[in-house]
Amino acid sequence: MRLIQCEHRGRVHAARVESDRVVRLLDADTYTLARRALTAGQSLAAAVEAALTDTRLDYPQLIEDKRLLPPLTHPDPAHCLVTGTGLTHLGSADTRDAMHAKAQVDDAALTDSMRMFKLGVEGGKPVPGETGAQPEWFYKGDGSCVVAPEAAIPVLHFAEDAGEEPELAGLYVIDDDGQPWRVGYALGNEFSDHVTERFNYLWLAHSKLRACSFGPELLVGELPTHLEGTSRVVRGNETVWEKPFLTGEANMAHSLANLEHHHFKYPNFRRPGDVHVHFFGTATLSFADGIQTRDGDRFEISLPEFGRPLRNPLRFESASRATVVKAL
Repeated sequence: MRLIQCEHRGRVHAARVESDRVVRLLDADTYTLARRALTAGQSLAAAVEAALTDTRLDYPQLIEDKRLLPPLTHPDPAHCLVTGTGLTHLGSADTRDAMHAKAQVDDAALTDSMRMFKLGVEGGKPVPGETGAQPEWFYKGDGSCVVAPEAAIPVLHFAEDAGEEPELAGLYVIDDDGQPWRVGYALGNEFSDHVTERFNYLWLAHSKLRACSFGPELLVGELPTHLEGTSRVVRGNETVWEKPFLTGEANMAHSLANLEHHHFKYPNFRRPGDVHVHFFGTATLSFADGIQTRDGDRFEISLPEFGRPLRNPLRFESASRATVVKAL
C-alpha cells in the first residue's frame, strides 16, 4: 500500500495510490489516520481501509496544481523532528575491500569517519536482544525545513553547496505513552552542503541545517532488503548527472532496527504526539563526481517500489541582512 497527502478543498487529506494516474481520497490526513489506528489498536492499513471515500483524484493534475504535500505531516511543524544518520551504507565492494585492507594494516591511520564506518560494519547488525554500534547522528530541523515534493528547495544565500542525498526515510508517530510507531517509509532527498562539511567535519552540524524533501509516496508495510534506484540532476532538458544507488538493509552496515534504537533511546525523542522523519543515509552523491548545482537545476530520485519519483528544483536565495540579536 502506498499513500500520498494532498490539499483538497482547503483541507489536508491522505489518499491511497491506485495507479500512476489515480488516487483514492481518504477522509483524513495521514497523522490523523495513524492516531486513529493507535487508539483502535489496529494497523494503519486497516485504518486506511475504513477511511476510504468514493472520491478519486487525477494524480498528475494534483502535481500540476501544486497540491501535493509530504506524505506525513504534523499540524504543528514544531512537533515534527527531522534527523538522520550517516556512514550507514556499504558502497561498492571495491571500496569495502580497500577499506578493510587498510584497517588491517594500520588502524591508527583511519580517519574518524572511517573508524565510524568500520564500527558499523563490525557491529551495526546486532542479533535480537543485543545493542549494536552507535551510528553517526545529525539534526536537520523541525517540520518547517521540509519541502513538498515538486516544490523548490531553497538554497540559503550563505551556503557553499547545494547537493542531493538520495535516501530512505523512516516516518514515525509517538503514541500517548511515549512509544514510537513506524508509519512507513518514504523516498527522501536529505540535501546537504557538502563543501561546508568537507572543510572540517566539525562543521557537519552546520552543513545539515538545510531544507529537505521526502515522498511523494509513503510505503506502508515491509521494506525489501535490497532496493536499487536512480538519482539524477537535470538542467533544463539535459541530464547533467545520473547514477544508480543502492539501499535497503542488504546494502547497509547497520540494520534499520539498530538505527531506530539509537535515535529513540533518548526520552526527548519519545514525546507523545510528535512526528519524526529519520533519514537512513546514502552512498551516492553527485558532489562526489564534481557536480556543482545551479539555480533551477532539478533533482530526480526514483525507486520503483516507491511509485512516482521525488522531484525538486533548486531556488538560490539572494543575500539578506545579517541577523542582529537585540537586548530586551
